[in-house]
Amino acid sequence: MLRRHRHTARLTLEQLAEASGVSARTLSDMERGRSKGPQHRTVTALAGALGLADADRKQLVELAREGRLRDRWDRPTGLCELPRSVDDFTGRAAGLAWISELLRAGDAPGAASVVLITGSAGLGKTTLAVRAAHTLRPDFPKGVLFLDLFGMSPQPLAVDDALGMLLRALGTAEQQIPRDVAGRASLYRSLLRDRHVLIVLDNAASEEQVRPLLPGGGAGKALVTSRRLLAGLEGVRRLGLGSLPLLEATELLTGILKDRSASDDGSAVSQLAQMCGGLPLALRIAGNRLVSRPGWNAADLAARMTNEERRLDQLSAGDLKIATAFGLSYEQLADAPRRVFRRLALVPGRNFDAALAAVVGGTSIEGAWDALDELVDLGLLQDSTSGRYRFHDLVRLFARDRLQQEEPAADRDAFTEAVTSWLLRMATTAGRWFEPGYGDPGHAGPDTTGLSSPEEADHWLRVNADNWLGALRHGASIGRYAAVLDCAESMDWFSDRWMHAPHWYEVFTLGAEAAAALGDPARQAVLLNMLAWVHLLPRDDPETTLRYTAQATELATRGGATAQVALALHHAGGALRRLGRLDEAIASETRAAEIHKKNGDIDRYCHSLGALGTCLRDAGHHARALEQYLDLLALLDDDRSGATPSVAAVIRPIALARVGECLGLLGDRAEAITKLTEAISLMEQVQLPVPQARSLETLAAMLAEEERTGESRHAYARAAEVYQAVGDAEASTRCHELANAAP
Repeated sequence: MLRRHRHTARLTLEQLAEASGVSARTLSDMERGRSKGPQHRTVTALAGALGLADADRKQLVELAREGRLRDRWDRPTGLCELPRSVDDFTGRAAGLAWISELLRAGDAPGAASVVLITGSAGLGKTTLAVRAAHTLRPDFPKGVLFLDLFGMSPQPLAVDDALGMLLRALGTAEQQIPRDVAGRASLYRSLLRDRHVLIVLDNAASEEQVRPLLPGGGAGKALVTSRRLLAGLEGVRRLGLGSLPLLEATELLTGILKDRSASDDGSAVSQLAQMCGGLPLALRIAGNRLVSRPGWNAADLAARMTNEERRLDQLSAGDLKIATAFGLSYEQLADAPRRVFRRLALVPGRNFDAALAAVVGGTSIEGAWDALDELVDLGLLQDSTSGRYRFHDLVRLFARDRLQQEEPAADRDAFTEAVTSWLLRMATTAGRWFEPGYGDPGHAGPDTTGLSSPEEADHWLRVNADNWLGALRHGASIGRYAAVLDCAESMDWFSDRWMHAPHWYEVFTLGAEAAAALGDPARQAVLLNMLAWVHLLPRDDPETTLRYTAQATELATRGGATAQVALALHHAGGALRRLGRLDEAIASETRAAEIHKKNGDIDRYCHSLGALGTCLRDAGHHARALEQYLDLLALLDDDRSGATPSVAAVIRPIALARVGECLGLLGDRAEAITKLTEAISLMEQVQLPVPQARSLETLAAMLAEEERTGESRHAYARAAEVYQAVGDAEASTRCHELANAAP
């Protein structure tokens, strides 16, 4: 009404302010509805400045009087007062800014009236919400209210009680509060529609509990926190909290320690922060323990927490206990999800999928999905778009503790045995997909289904590497030698596809030890040859390779395993070539090729032919080497040769790259570049990153010699990326420098 009268009088805010003696800011607040009950003298001054007739003057005065009455009703009651914010609040800057921006949006169309913060126990949801609410106080002149909904207690706050408390805090007299939930909710929403009030609803239990407490639109806003995802809430903006990055976690711990942090070693504080897993509650407890014990230092507490079995016990300070926080979530679970949760502590690796969870929990895949959904909803597990799940490190320790407390030792051993057996069978089945002539290992058993192609087997082995390697270690420790040997042996051909993986030495060592324990010299020779390969290619240690090939040859000869004798000769040839003993290398590779051909092993024969070509190239016989590689390519391309297609697909791009190298050495760089480019494309298709990186580096050098500088730079840069991906930092740096060196 004031705005309408001002426009009728053709006055600006500034002109009316000057005429009435009322500030322009006060006038703006009145016109925007922020000030609905101005004083009588203010209204009469405005009426006089506007020259209002008696009826209009009376109406304006009455509206101001009604506003003052409402304002008295809005007066804070002292109920639902916002807790204090901690003075060492650290991190969460992006989340804090996001919350503030959404809740400051006023009544703009599409503005969020509800922001929901979710996350597992100890992530600081309440601390962030309280901090945000204090920051937003000036934007909510009618008040900021805080209500704990006790969502994790056995008896969460009832909806009618919550509404009653909020209505009283909003100034409603007891006799005016309806008795029924629907009436209370309706009155509550009507009060919030026109009032700039922020309601902080902490620790919500469910959608049913929190939905009646949300504003229905208008000026009122709500900020909700919950351990559960509350996926059923509609029309809310969500912020999922994660652990603090190590830098922010260290900063928070340092802030808690305040002045005494100067006496603590910085590396020890950082180590403590890392052991707390970026969990703010754990950091708070660790910091409080140090502050309350001046005789301790960070290194002392870090030493105590090094023992994982005692780490949760150390994260206790007064009534703050990290295990208690996790326990509140655990108590919310039904029996089946509880069982799955605690048994998941037996998973060897850092993450897992539903199939492994079903094996661990002794349930169906459908039961596993249901349990995993419940665990994610409560923040006891973290999930990803790839369908894999993981524990926070401290939550895993809590699950392990629950397992030890609630499951008999005999049952724990049985569960561990079941998980170990399943993982070893799965890994063995997956590895055998890559053995020449083996094909689909359909006899693997009904519990190892789900691998219907080499691509699926490859994916499973990579994403579950921590799990099946952990099972391999455990199997070896309890004497499951046959299963360990089968698993290690099945990785022979797959290891060529993932040669930069760091675990092959351990895998093949465990296999060799298992073969020795079983008294099987022929299979021990197989694993020793695999170890020779590890030291020849991934580790580039030819002297050690020769030691393993000598042992393998002796055992293979004793066991009558001529194939392993030939393979030892092949690996020895590679080692001799790297040591510059080229005549010996050529003789060794030639003999290996002869034995493989005689045995009818065309796949191994092709490997030896390729290696023989490399020996000839290094010996300076470039034309003979080129001829050797061309013959090899012809053999691989001949459908009648007997070469396994999957093996040929791996050997072909390497042979093609060697053709390019020889052509370059013979002076035909243009054709060499063409062959190398084709080979690199094929290597990328079949996932051969190490040969790909080396071929890219060779190609880059040839392009530079041809003065094709831009293309050379690009090839060096790509080589640097691939080297970095396989963990060869030295080669990556070299190629990166060469990429930037050209003018």
